[in-house]
Amino acid sequence: MSPLTSRRGLLFTAAAVSTGALLTGCTSNETKDEKPAGSGQPAADGAPGKHVTIGFAGPQADHGWLNAINDQAKGRARKYSDVSLEITEGSNDTAAQIGQIETLINKKVDVLVVLPADGKALTQAGLKAMRAGIPVVNLDRVFNTPQAYRCWIGGDNYGMGLNAGHYIGEKLKGKAGARVVELAGLDNLELTKQRSQGFDDALKNYPNIKKVARQAAEFTVESGQAKMAQLLQAQPEFDALWNHDDDQGVGALRAIEQAGRDGFLMVGGAGALTAFQAIKQDDGVLKATVLYPPTMAASAIDLARALGQGKGVGGLAEYEIPSSITLYSAVVDKTNVDQYMSTGFR
Repeated sequence: MSPLTSRRGLLFTAAAVSTGALLTGCTSNETKDEKPAGSGQPAADGAPGKHVTIGFAGPQADHGWLNAINDQAKGRARKYSDVSLEITEGSNDTAAQIGQIETLINKKVDVLVVLPADGKALTQAGLKAMRAGIPVVNLDRVFNTPQAYRCWIGGDNYGMGLNAGHYIGEKLKGKAGARVVELAGLDNLELTKQRSQGFDDALKNYPNIKKVARQAAEFTVESGQAKMAQLLQAQPEFDALWNHDDDQGVGALRAIEQAGRDGFLMVGGAGALTAFQAIKQDDGVLKATVLYPPTMAASAIDLARALGQGKGVGGLAEYEIPSSITLYSAVVDKTNVDQYMSTGFR
């Protein structure tokens, strides 16, 4: 367990939550009379049970992380002979995604997994499914009300910034007058604000460190390269860089190479395969990345299957799955990169 406190609910490590073996074979109706509360539940072995049709609706996969979300969901569903996956094409158009969800509702899927392009705008679609008796697993971008979902599972944006800041802080704590810069994502997104807030809060623990500059990019290679070039031009010297996103980090690294700059450490964000490979090679400025694991989509399928079969989560005393699960933002560097290499997204 992480020492961090989740603001949304129960906190699991990414590795624990994404393990299919967590799901139990017990239902609340079958076991309440047979086992006292708190007696613990045996973890299931993935043996086939009641067939469950899961509808999956996500945004357009126009980013490496979002594409990995789709791959994780499909891959996990294939592991279960008792699961059928109805997956939509995906769209960033709110009206189109609402229509896709309504189609899944009309098909009478057993459970819905929804990663909304816009949580606020898609809340009514989640409410419609719940009122139709279809439990919803809300993936990552949260709906406006808990009434629109049975379970929320997603990443910890604040924790990303916090852990990036602590990693950098520990690396620089012996250096007087240390200077850091930040390459953020889209500033109009709440997740970007949370990542920056976590980073700033972590740095407060290291009085020798000052954040001297910040630029907001747009989660693309092109924007990362352009904004990083501006940072490099404005800051002739600094000791560490935190980049919010590994996709835009590809562009940032290009700008750094073109400028011939080194002498600082870079920490990325999300967990792209290219970042893992660079960290393992260890011949450049990129030394670590903070996870925002797309394995959450595989875990969402596990949770949806459990809901459809009336199961809970192994290792917990409760008979039902939690209402909220926040994944842990682990720091991956050369000491543990091999462990996470298989989870890196392209």
